Amino acid sequence: MDPIVIALASFLLILLFLGMGVWVFAGLLLVSVTSLYFLLDMSLQRIGVVMTPLIIRSATSWEASAIPLFIWMGEIMLRTDISRRLFEGLSPFAHYLPGRLLHTNVLGSTLFAAICGSSAATTATVGKITAGELESRGYSKALNYGSLAGAGSFGLLIPPSIVMIVYGVLAEVSISKLFAAGVVPGLLMAALYSGYIGAVALIRPNMVPKDVTSPGLKELWRGAVKLFPLIVLIAVVLGLIYSGLVTPSEAAAVGVAATLVLTVLTRQLTWKVFTESLRASVYTSTMIIAILITASFLSTAMAYLHVPQEVAKFIAGMELSPYGLIAVLAVFFICIGMFLEGISITVMSLPITLPLILAAGFDPIWFGVFLVIMTELAQITPPVGFNLFILQGLTGTSILKVALYAFPFFVLMCVAAAIIVFFPEVALWLPNKL
Repeated sequence: MDPIVIALASFLLILLFLGMGVWVFAGLLLVSVTSLYFLLDMSLQRIGVVMTPLIIRSATSWEASAIPLFIWMGEIMLRTDISRRLFEGLSPFAHYLPGRLLHTNVLGSTLFAAICGSSAATTATVGKITAGELESRGYSKALNYGSLAGAGSFGLLIPPSIVMIVYGVLAEVSISKLFAAGVVPGLLMAALYSGYIGAVALIRPNMVPKDVTSPGLKELWRGAVKLFPLIVLIAVVLGLIYSGLVTPSEAAAVGVAATLVLTVLTRQLTWKVFTESLRASVYTSTMIIAILITASFLSTAMAYLHVPQEVAKFIAGMELSPYGLIAVLAVFFICIGMFLEGISITVMSLPITLPLILAAGFDPIWFGVFLVIMTELAQITPPVGFNLFILQGLTGTSILKVALYAFPFFVLMCVAAAIIVFFPEVALWLPNKL
């Protein structure tokens, strides 16, 4: 059978399984086994022989050990008053910007993303305070919910990012350099969001309540004191990684320890918080590792069937320029992002897309950042946009209305993607300095 047809059929089968409610890892496993069994006449015993070393290598990968630790950090934060401290700490500083407290969505999400590495956790943690608080003060729903949906996705891009760890393990590239590559694009995106909020607030002043008493030095000092522990935590984790003193996994362990100390000092560490956060992190980590294992198996199955090579030949035959290839891939990612979340998009597409990218001469570190931005778009595109679902649950607003509010930030995310395509040094400058 034509490998191009096999690739398309495999992708459609995965979508079918997901549409039927089958777990992602089970869908990947079913497609891999059936492809090898029916198309290559490979016996089940032989398939088991092929799969065993993949399971061992994927499940015992040292790089993957960072996943449960960073997730545990986020789960602990989710069960404490970190979001309240973020809001109260940022509010005095945001007051002096056009759009005032609306910037707490962007700044709060940026800071929290640098702690937990999860888009859903970032949106939920920041949103549970700012969504209702800003609405009660008379701020525009469109800017409030839209900026929160868009900025909540920073958890995928700003390190430590779970999706980046997954990409690094599958693509076999340095996770430390991937983390470094996400910093400047993440800050660029935050600047674009804040710039848009400020511009809209200046053009349409009615979207922001009338000015109130400006905070003085005393309020600014109190805000800085509330933010200080979080900034120290971020500096410790990322500083250890970028200094080269420890691996990302070791830095994650230090981060968990520092987070536990922080919750003890703020008198929020209870047995319930400890056990619930640990249980949730084990559940989520097990799911991700299972997906990693089956994704590796799918990549191997596609290699046995010569799918990546033939797809690469097919696209090469189209004589696309490198930018043309990126444009095609961008449309592809946006389309599948309407139905899948970040990790699923990464593990399903990488066996096909990475060889194409390497053949076109692109840097795999750069492509990791581009791919993560594409998965960020998936967080705010209906019908399956996780940030939209979270905001729907927090606010009671229909998912289509939240998606409409998020659309300007979707466009800004596309602008950020275009910037790193035409100016790749935006993503590569910092990792090249390490």
